[in-house]
Amino acid sequence: MFARTARLTLRPAWVEDAPQLAAAIGHESVARNLSKVPWPYGVADAEAFLTRPRAPHDIFCLILTHDGDYPQLIGGIGMAKIEDGHEFGYWLTPNAWGRGYATEAGRAMVSTARHTLGLRRLKAGHFVDNPASGRVLTKLGFRPTGRIAPREALARGGETPCADFVFDLDDGDCRMDRLAA
Repeated sequence: MFARTARLTLRPAWVEDAPQLAAAIGHESVARNLSKVPWPYGVADAEAFLTRPRAPHDIFCLILTHDGDYPQLIGGIGMAKIEDGHEFGYWLTPNAWGRGYATEAGRAMVSTARHTLGLRRLKAGHFVDNPASGRVLTKLGFRPTGRIAPREALARGGETPCADFVFDLDDGDCRMDRLAA
């Protein structure tokens, strides 16, 4: 999937991106807020992630800013098929926090889920000690289910309470961003 927003480009990740991916995600403050990311995270971890097989409706894109002379990798965003729908997730490198990038990239991904893939429901979650992620999910149209359940966090070395969210894509309206197939 390729998508362009006002400030961002979302594009597939390639194995050649491994060094930049490792540098962007390789912060303990990022890894500890993701369930499947180990800490420390190195180039070998990025290469293993980028070369693993993906299911047909699993999407992972790099988030790049197009401010300045060269695109900068600032995060990742994706959706993966789970037992009863699709799980939505994202992360940003710390120097990109607080600028609205997660919401902007999330709108493009939700639009793709709804209008391109025809998905009906997305699920997401955030560790309860990361309320900023919950605010992003709410801005995108996700609603809390009221369920808080333990979820594995590799970088934390165990389970952590996670607040569950859901987005019924048949409800409401989603702003259309320019997409390229």
